Amino acid sequence: MAEHVIMDAGGMRRTLVRLAHEIAERNENLNDVVLLGIKRGGEVVADRIRERLSEAEGIAVPSFGIDIGMQRDDLVSAFFVPDYTAERPDFSIENKIAVLCDDVLNTGRSVRAALEAIFKIGRPREIQLLELIDRGGRELPIRADFVGKNVPTSRSEYVEAYFTELGAAEDRIVIGKEDAND
Repeated sequence: MAEHVIMDAGGMRRTLVRLAHEIAERNENLNDVVLLGIKRGGEVVADRIRERLSEAEGIAVPSFGIDIGMQRDDLVSAFFVPDYTAERPDFSIENKIAVLCDDVLNTGRSVRAALEAIFKIGRPREIQLLELIDRGGRELPIRADFVGKNVPTSRSEYVEAYFTELGAAEDRIVIGKEDAND
């Protein structure tokens, strides 16, 4: 199966506008909200949500990219324990509503790692999860509060988000099938 575009640049823009409005509707005081994006794609999503909230609500909600590399349970073993100090945002997340942003949710392992990373930098009052795409293949009990689009997939399929900020020619999200010969 060749790659198939499931969300083009226009669809992504409209989806991010809708998600920003959903955040504003759920959270009365946006001054209590911080956006934390899972690097790399989630960081782009968080920055774009910040821009949409600023345009729609006139409030500058802070955003920060969370590096989950050292919290991944599939990278750390009994023989390798990384020496890692979490980067800290230049704003406090204490007692804030942290909206954790990511591009594609599947097993939930990246979200679990991000939660661990968040608690290394502070203790928010609440954490809400925003996903641009939800694939549905959970291995952990994780559920997004805000979902751009549900796209059920099999284990042999992949979903990839491309952003201009990360070098793509255009914004898009594609679905494809893993090559059986790999």
